Amino acid sequence: MHKVIVVGAGIAGIASAIRLKAKGFEVEVIEANQYPGGKLSQIVGNGYRFDAGPSLFTMPYLVGELFELAGKTTSKYFEYQRLEEICSYFWEDGTRLVASANIEEFANEIQNKLSVDASIVKAFLAKSGKNYAILEKLFLQKSLHKLSTWIGRDAWKGYLNILDLGLFETMHQANQRQFGNPKLVQLFDRYATYNGSDPYQTPATLNIIPHLEYGLGAYLPKGGMVSITNSLVQLAKEMGVIFRMDTNVKRILVEAKKIKGVEIIEKEGKTTLLPADIVVSNMDISATYYKLLPDQPPPQKLLSQPKSSSGIVFYWGIKKQFEQLGLHNIFFSEDYKKEFSTIFQKNEVDNDPTIYINITSKYESKDAPKGHENWFVLINVPPNSGQNWEQIIKEARKNILNKVSKILGEDISQLIDYEQVLDPISIELRTSSSQGALYGNSSNNRFAAFLRHPNFSKQIQNLYFVGGSVHPGGGIPLALNSAKIMADMI
Repeated sequence: MHKVIVVGAGIAGIASAIRLKAKGFEVEVIEANQYPGGKLSQIVGNGYRFDAGPSLFTMPYLVGELFELAGKTTSKYFEYQRLEEICSYFWEDGTRLVASANIEEFANEIQNKLSVDASIVKAFLAKSGKNYAILEKLFLQKSLHKLSTWIGRDAWKGYLNILDLGLFETMHQANQRQFGNPKLVQLFDRYATYNGSDPYQTPATLNIIPHLEYGLGAYLPKGGMVSITNSLVQLAKEMGVIFRMDTNVKRILVEAKKIKGVEIIEKEGKTTLLPADIVVSNMDISATYYKLLPDQPPPQKLLSQPKSSSGIVFYWGIKKQFEQLGLHNIFFSEDYKKEFSTIFQKNEVDNDPTIYINITSKYESKDAPKGHENWFVLINVPPNSGQNWEQIIKEARKNILNKVSKILGEDISQLIDYEQVLDPISIELRTSSSQGALYGNSSNNRFAAFLRHPNFSKQIQNLYFVGGSVHPGGGIPLALNSAKIMADMI
């Protein structure tokens, strides 16, 4: 039986372990933290529970596939519900829009609130679905670094529709042309942030993202997002996958351009060599090369690409319940272009940031004390390049509180019962994400998909890569797809 070592117990690492164990390999996962999941973990304190990172769940069948591979019934491990409302949107002029998961209702709401004909919205979402169907099998489920990807039926389908895929204009340009209404343009421009990009630079191809919510559905796992991690770890362990937590990988062992194993540092500081036939790195691609493969030439062109945005997250326990808020809430900035320019051109944080608030206690009452709410409050910020984050956090907190208090008509600062903060520096420390970027490289040009590292090494035999910093990209669905692409190669 061949031995596989997976470096990192992020969601892609766990999925890789399950897929390779199902193929008959002996699999061991090495994780530096005391907990699995990476960004897909949780924070608990003072009676509140927060999902630490990702808060939106789409494409649940990608999780279900892993249970099916093991011959298990998904519902015995993992349950989720489809959301009837996607998001509640707020603007400072008093406009509020609740986006129903029902496309007909959503389009009518936009027509009533923003005076954009419902048929325009439905046509946009139909095109989003059509383009997603064209691109999914080509860009999201296959390696872009294998010739076979580019000569099959799926590739030719893409070639024949290339003019309709949005490669030659930005997301903002396409949305401005489609809708005209500034608020609706802003609403659909925000989907660029789903992979840490700028709608004023990223290609309109990313307008396939709304289809994930309105076409395929948005969901919430029972027990919160962390239950994805917990259920898959349980499955992996039952299959016989070994997890070594609180253990650092010092280096990946390579001999004559072939994998030989890894060197680990155990809890007591002891160094141990673990032989392996295959190594799969779920660590950020930059950290993998610079820390674990110091003797191997790094792919400088790929590693030097601009990073995606990062985030500042305030985990606030709030001593009140707000009826006007839902599970997902967006408080838009007044000048979206200025906000993104500040992030991506100036490497600074705008003084009027768009604010995302996730409140799982709306569905999971145990996530907050009775009569309270657990607010996960996120703003987009640049990756860490030496900014004064202590000062930035202080100013951001004040600006967030002022904006949300103004829109909701109540002083939120007086309601904070519990607080923790996550910033780009702490994100990098916890997850090894280069510069604290949430999605690896940014997608701020039309060639970005081709500038992600492949899921395999071209120089080292039996070395593979998964997770948000490599193909096909960041976010739970793409991270799970990276594990699938990798496993199909072995």
